[in-house]
Amino acid sequence: MHLFTFSQALAVLALASSVAVAAPASVNTTDPSVVNATCHEIASSVSSMSAVYYVGSEYDEDIYHWAPSSTQQSVCAFEPATAEDVGIALQIIGKNKCPFAVKGGGHATNQGFSSTTGVQIAMYRFSEVTYDPSAQTVVIGAGLIWDGVYFALEPYSVTVVGGRVSGVGVAGFALGGGYSWLTNQYGLTIDTIQAYELVLPNGSVVNVTQSSDPDLFFALKGGFNNFGIVTRFTLQAFPQGQVWGGTVLYEGTVLDQVNAATANFSANCTDPKAQIIMVYSYVSGEPSLAGFLFYDGPNPPSGVFDQFLEIPHSSEDTTTRSFLDLVQSFPLNQTAGLRTVFNTISVADYPIELLQAIANETAHWNQTLLSSSGVFISYDIEPFLPTLFTHNTSASAYPASRARAVLPLNLWFGWTDSAADGLMQDATRTSVRTLFNKAIELGQDIAQAPLYNNYAIYDTPLESIYGDNLDALHQIKGKVDPENVMGLAGGFKF
Repeated sequence: MHLFTFSQALAVLALASSVAVAAPASVNTTDPSVVNATCHEIASSVSSMSAVYYVGSEYDEDIYHWAPSSTQQSVCAFEPATAEDVGIALQIIGKNKCPFAVKGGGHATNQGFSSTTGVQIAMYRFSEVTYDPSAQTVVIGAGLIWDGVYFALEPYSVTVVGGRVSGVGVAGFALGGGYSWLTNQYGLTIDTIQAYELVLPNGSVVNVTQSSDPDLFFALKGGFNNFGIVTRFTLQAFPQGQVWGGTVLYEGTVLDQVNAATANFSANCTDPKAQIIMVYSYVSGEPSLAGFLFYDGPNPPSGVFDQFLEIPHSSEDTTTRSFLDLVQSFPLNQTAGLRTVFNTISVADYPIELLQAIANETAHWNQTLLSSSGVFISYDIEPFLPTLFTHNTSASAYPASRARAVLPLNLWFGWTDSAADGLMQDATRTSVRTLFNKAIELGQDIAQAPLYNNYAIYDTPLESIYGDNLDALHQIKGKVDPENVMGLAGGFKF
């Protein structure tokens, strides 16, 4: 069975998506005259540092999303430059009951979560990265992607707990939870956030910390855009030297060996500096097994990754490099341009039997969906240490419980034909049920395991993400946003 290199296969996808992707559907949800009036009122009310666009390259960039299925044609795009201008816009939007959306990096895979047919707020002008060596903190603007953050911090030999692959936005990632290459050592991204600069729905700007407002601080740590618009994050900084890692590609003929190595790593690796993502996928009908290996140090100790490297492989680029170079070496952002859906389950472990079931699902849905333009079928296996939820110093909205570790499994399907949107979404739902039942059959206690919100499909019940935290989140939402201004934006809504 022939195996493309991962980069060759993704190049095929990029070409396919550039010629075959249909324009995203746009559904008006309110009187267009209301949206137009809101756009003009914002433009005439904010400072000259901010701007409103209706057409042109700036507008196109502001509504752009990595997945075109997440993009909508907004009436206007607003680029605020100050938190005060965000507040002015929120007051106008709330007064006019106008639909809107807030976009950071544009990596959301659910349409309407950071896109709209109303007013698109694009946070690009919030591009600050300010390192404070005395406090060991970093202030990060909400319009950045993690690549830019790592680049700015590299000269100081520090980093933050952020995204693992290139192109992921800071804001959505940090407001959802944030699984990182450094999570085994320091926790989720939300566990390292010290403060939020937040524009409340009434337009006021506040600095939210554990001491200033513990309830709101709790809610922002995993609660997305329900409580206002975050313009800046203050994160803890950590020393960062060179790391080791890269991608190893395997033929489908060594699947059993890859399963064994992955199961062994998940069950037995106790080194907090070592992590992997194992990707089982089909790209344009061709199988691909890709191991993304990471070690937080210039060289891993003997035995940590030996089993993966001893398996016959078609290519491998593991080396000692900078943290930024490692993140940018993973080519997953090259699938930009495909219509995309994520879905997820949380598991207790990755035994061989479950990994084989995942491999079977990958092959099944490739065969089933390829004729409907399903050119990318991927299951991303993400083992972490049992201690991953123990690094927090205060409570958080996500995960629903920190009593025990659960491990995310990301289903990621990509296609080119907009007519297949529903088919692809339903396929992930069916596959999630199959794998959930398999994990239960294997004795895993995951019936109440919280789902990772940044991987969850748009109609995931809130209880499945936030569990017993949901009542408190409803109450905080009602207190902070009694007029439900943030309900005019999409996303998981309390």
